[in-house]
Amino acid sequence: MPRAAAPTPAIVTDSTAHLPQPVLRRHGITSVPLTVVLDGEAVEDGTEDAARRLTQALRQRQAVTTSRPSPAAFAETYRRLAEGGARAIVSVHLSSEISGTHDAALLAAKEAPVPVRVVDSRLIAMGLGFAVLSAAEAAEAGGTADEAAAAAAKRAEGTAAFFYVDTLEHLRRGGRIGTAQALLGSALAVKPLLEMAGGRIEPREKVRTAGRAIARLEELAVGHAGSGPVDIAIQHLAAQERAAELAERLAARLPELGELHVGEVGAVLGAHTGPGLLGAVVAPR
Repeated sequence: MPRAAAPTPAIVTDSTAHLPQPVLRRHGITSVPLTVVLDGEAVEDGTEDAARRLTQALRQRQAVTTSRPSPAAFAETYRRLAEGGARAIVSVHLSSEISGTHDAALLAAKEAPVPVRVVDSRLIAMGLGFAVLSAAEAAEAGGTADEAAAAAAKRAEGTAAFFYVDTLEHLRRGGRIGTAQALLGSALAVKPLLEMAGGRIEPREKVRTAGRAIARLEELAVGHAGSGPVDIAIQHLAAQERAAELAERLAARLPELGELHVGEVGAVLGAHTGPGLLGAVVAPR
């Protein structure tokens, strides 16, 4: 007698994955929000209103901080999914090197009523998002929780994230980049290109103008994409025209391009980069 198939594992992520609501609903993914505090007021990450208010707050030099979801928030999510019929959960989150979100999920997983596999993507934004989608696709194809977690980890390992910021000051304030690196960039009046490396935000190159920075982003993205199937996300904060231009140029150069996402980052990530952010997430399949 054939053995019954294992129940499909539930997939959980956090709001920094920047997966649109229709995508979350289509795949049954649950997103746990982080919080941005704008001049003393807590605002839930993941909404257009939060990103708009963040940009205003940063330009007005208001106090901006961010906070991870609590272990209790994850515990409630895991409990609710278990009560809804989930027999296993895969929880995929932004890099543990820059946020305590992964650790909060781990704490909650220990007390969850069903097994929870917590995956550290070592990435941010749609780098995390593509890993989450790979986990969901594996689960939808009948994969176990271990197989879905492995799919997320594999996709994340092959994904690169490059980005440009107008200033390193916001990253310095949030402790995401060293003071010496930030001061050097300011002193030389250069435009910094950064990347995710080892789960951290690290300087990649310095260029003299925004135009050169965008052109270099294009070259880095094309180089990492290679000649095979690839998904790309162009993400920005208050830089819509630059994002659209970069997306158009990449679409023309990558014949094996699959999904192409263009959108604004959420308030939590935007708080650490500032307006003018332009990023390219490159995820070969």
